[in-house]
Amino acid sequence: QVQLVESGGGLVQAGGSLRLSCAASGTIYSIDDMGWYRQAPGKQRELVAAVKGRFTISRDNAKNTVYLQMDSLKPEDTAVYYCNADIRPYYYSARITYWGQGTQVTVSS
Repeated sequence: QVQLVESGGGLVQAGGSLRLSCAASGTIYSIDDMGWYRQAPGKQRELVAAVKGRFTISRDNAKNTVYLQMDSLKPEDTAVYYCNADIRPYYYSARITYWGQGTQVTVSS
């Protein structure tokens, strides 16, 4: 069984920074991709893309971990942030998409 565990969310003032982490654990043969999505209240879940000067996504393959460094945060960045990963549990497995439980990021003005 595979788990994605996120950490690093919280409350920050506008202009501040947060770093989210997501670690995959369990039965893992390979991880094809890892990334981040977010969902604001009343909105659909959307992909979080790297934004120059604001959001940087990095990955540590040795730790099965993906990071989201968020700088110059704005109130409109307030959302629940979800980790997403496409994983093959065994060498013969098809790729399966897993989701983390989500971590709240709140940016105050």
